[in-house]
Amino acid sequence: MGGIGGFAVGYSIKKLFKLVAFIFGIFFLVLIYLGYAGVISVDYGKLEEIVSQSLGITGQGLELIRLIAAHLPFEATFTAGFVLGFKKG
Repeated sequence: MGGIGGFAVGYSIKKLFKLVAFIFGIFFLVLIYLGYAGVISVDYGKLEEIVSQSLGITGQGLELIRLIAAHLPFEATFTAGFVLGFKKG
């Protein structure tokens, strides 16, 4: 049961990360284009600071997953399933 749960969580997280990365990529391309066209002026230093803070929150989410997985009685199968699901996602 732990392996199946771990696989589902790993697969879902990787798919979510791919979606977030795609959205951020499109957003940055639009910003670069609008800056190049002279429509907006982008403060890239401030943008980098905001993105770094946002990624810090994501890192805390991963710590929560590790904490939950550590307290499950079937942590070995959960971890193996998580890794397999993350690879397949």
